Amino acid sequence: MAGEGDLRTSAKESEDDLPILNAENLQSNIKSVYYSRTFLSIIGGVVAGIWGFTGLTGFVFYFLVMAVASLGLAAKAKFSVNKYFDSWNRILIDGVFGGLMSFVLSWAFAYDIVHIF
Repeated sequence: MAGEGDLRTSAKESEDDLPILNAENLQSNIKSVYYSRTFLSIIGGVVAGIWGFTGLTGFVFYFLVMAVASLGLAAKAKFSVNKYFDSWNRILIDGVFGGLMSFVLSWAFAYDIVHIF
């Protein structure tokens, strides 16, 4: 993730001031979250297919993988998400449903190769 000191700066030391986020670092951090979720969606789909998950079990596995990914991203940010992102939603929700199609594609492909052919 982009540097901690580079992302959040304030003009005054007052409690009423809102943090100013560096737009380039924020975009870089958002891209990192998106790419990591896409990568984990594909890997999770392959694992679910190899393990033979079908139906609802596979989707539960996907959301479990995304929950672990959210926890891992928050831990990477040392649970100080406001230093790196504009809100907690960037780590918890963004990209979860976007990676679902990649998960289903890789899940079906791996399942077909291992269990059908």
